[in-house]
Amino acid sequence: MNTPTSDPTLQDLPDWRYLLQEYDELYRYLPAGGSDRIRSHQRKVREAISRLLKKNATVSLQPRAVKPVTAHLRRALDEGRSGTLAPVVRALDALDSHLSWQYGYEKVPKGLTNSYAYAELAGMNGPVVSDEIILGVVLFAPGCTYPAHAHKGITESYVCLSGAVSENHQGVYVPGSMIFNPPDHLHRITVGDREPALLAYAWIGEKADLHEQKMVFTRPRK
Repeated sequence: MNTPTSDPTLQDLPDWRYLLQEYDELYRYLPAGGSDRIRSHQRKVREAISRLLKKNATVSLQPRAVKPVTAHLRRALDEGRSGTLAPVVRALDALDSHLSWQYGYEKVPKGLTNSYAYAELAGMNGPVVSDEIILGVVLFAPGCTYPAHAHKGITESYVCLSGAVSENHQGVYVPGSMIFNPPDHLHRITVGDREPALLAYAWIGEKADLHEQKMVFTRPRK
């Protein structure tokens, strides 16, 4: 009788460990622009990643899944490889065949099904199992508008890996820049017309907020 095997760990699957190490580098060396709040967030992200690495976290691989927008992934990765954050893009590319791209909404707004998807890299359900941080990447097609939304109790940051985006029409974020969203901050993202945009993200919050987080868009006023 064969005994069931346990899930592999970061030591068993070094490409996942390398990716976490690259995320640590992102949040260690990207500037905070003099903001104490952003600096504190970056530290909390690094500390959470450090704990995952030190405890040799479990990796619960998810079934590969694609969405229409992943037709733009190769272009986004190629553009990112020539940018300032090439190491994290290469680490992500090494895991391309293991990414499970999702929408995260029961009902996806009209027009978003072909222009958006995200792949979680660490969180409650894995692949790297964690109950104190959620890490992932989000891919937008050229010209995408991601409707206004907020995250209850969650501090969120995006790091632009390739392409260019604007949040709430306030500034343009290009590779190597960070967007910081405090809890419950309403934000809307628009993407440049010529290239897709690939962003890394991190969510920090209380375990209950991370576990109960629901993806909900704010309805536009009539």
